[in-house]
Amino acid sequence: MQQAIDKASVLVEAMSWIREFRDRYIVIKLGGSGLDDEAGVRAVLADVVFMATVGMKPIVVHGGGKAISRAMADSNIEPRFVSGRRYTDDATLDIVSEVLGGLSDSLVDIVKEHGATARKLHCDDYALMIGEPLVLTDDNDEPIDLGHVGSVVGVDRDLIASVCSQGVIPIIPCLAISADGQKFNVNGDTAAAALARFLNVEKLVFLSDVPGILRDPSDPTTLVSHVNATGCRQMIDDGTIHTGMVPKVDAALDAVDAGVRKVHLVAANIPHSLLLEIYSDTGIGTEIVPS
Repeated sequence: MQQAIDKASVLVEAMSWIREFRDRYIVIKLGGSGLDDEAGVRAVLADVVFMATVGMKPIVVHGGGKAISRAMADSNIEPRFVSGRRYTDDATLDIVSEVLGGLSDSLVDIVKEHGATARKLHCDDYALMIGEPLVLTDDNDEPIDLGHVGSVVGVDRDLIASVCSQGVIPIIPCLAISADGQKFNVNGDTAAAALARFLNVEKLVFLSDVPGILRDPSDPTTLVSHVNATGCRQMIDDGTIHTGMVPKVDAALDAVDAGVRKVHLVAANIPHSLLLEIYSDTGIGTEIVPS
């Protein structure tokens, strides 16, 4: 009896959040080692399907770094990283495009197994994310050659609105395309943040290998559950946020600065972490809000 009452209490707590977020966009970035955990991916997509079922408009953006590295090794192509970005020549771009397309197909199939409908929005078929070459400079202010690495400068909002209005969940690989048809490899976090900015979404969620921002990376009890943009920048400056978390938080800050209302950093390996973060009063990850 008590177990049934507890379940009812959870539903009542979720009800106000379900009402508040109905018909709102939410961008969910799935990537990293999480994509190698099939059970974890299925659990995350079950949460995504729940969101769509109760009226939200979830949009899934995914990378595929490890699968891309494996495919390059199979093709005897040595990966090369420049300033933390995968150098992308023609051969690498072909592999990136093919691998990401295959991963998208897998995610679409899993959504279907959960009883919902999804659509792959690959740049081979849809000019969803408009890109241009990413320009970085070295310490001498000289341009760095990254090959076909890009940044997102525009998004087809009408396409997303059309897909979501049909109750379909968009599955988007982190690729962009220029007006003249050149593909670009885009960092997954950057692509998700760009979509969130251009769509002015309610929430952007980064599913990560860690539970959020930790004041002490070795101690999960030091989780920062809520922080504003100013506090995030202070933690980057003092080294609390460091190494691999910096680009993720930078992407989050770009989104918040552009008008995204909240960005969440959540562990992908906790069952139903997505629902607990979005539809509960306390959440379980880090919530970043404007200053």
